[in-house]
Amino acid sequence: MNIYIVRHAEPDYEHDTLTENGWREAELLSRRLERIPMGTYYVSPLGRARDTASLTLQKVGAEATVCPWLREFDKGYATPEAFHPRGMGWDLLPESWAEEPMYYDPANWFQAPAYRDSGIREVYENVTRNLDGVLEAHGYRREGHLYRVERPNTENLFFFCHFGVECVLLSRLLDCSPVVLWHHTVALTSSVTKLTTEERRKGKAVFRMSRFGDLSHLEEAGEEPSFAARFCEVCHDGTRED
Repeated sequence: MNIYIVRHAEPDYEHDTLTENGWREAELLSRRLERIPMGTYYVSPLGRARDTASLTLQKVGAEATVCPWLREFDKGYATPEAFHPRGMGWDLLPESWAEEPMYYDPANWFQAPAYRDSGIREVYENVTRNLDGVLEAHGYRREGHLYRVERPNTENLFFFCHFGVECVLLSRLLDCSPVVLWHHTVALTSSVTKLTTEERRKGKAVFRMSRFGDLSHLEEAGEEPSFAARFCEVCHDGTRED
């Protein structure tokens, strides 16, 4: 089985759609994805993800299942000063978490200071439970840290979603804390991440990631990747700082 996690193209957040540049990204992305053998498509309910998926779906003649649990992962967090109910739980300053070992713990990260009593655990578990349900429907049942292979296959599953929730999906598939992924990776707009099952012993599988945040469809077309989701490379360089 192959899983493709696709981040939406450059967003117009105000109108929950795509910018002009975003539509170009989505078109180039669709030309790439249509070359992959047709599979099953899942999409976030938010407009920017559905618009991104729409061009691919048109080309392959398919429909996608809209999954509320694939919407952006936007649960709040706490700081010593206050709780931020509308803040992105994945957008903390490095100095707020990097020295606390609990944030790196796959089993207990949600008990760390910024997340304790925030309700983030319930939201996270809802996403991972639904992901497990999709995989089980396609033949791979989660058991502990492995997947029992009930129906081995080479199907392709496509998830059109957002950076924050992409890291949640990866944390489940790779058994690591999402906090590390939220802060040490960046999947730029229209990027593609690919994971494939590896069944070295019959009936037992893991997912291995062969590509993360791949933008080869933009590079081949000479299209400059969007800066969305990044912060400044050098402080006060004129790009996004906070």
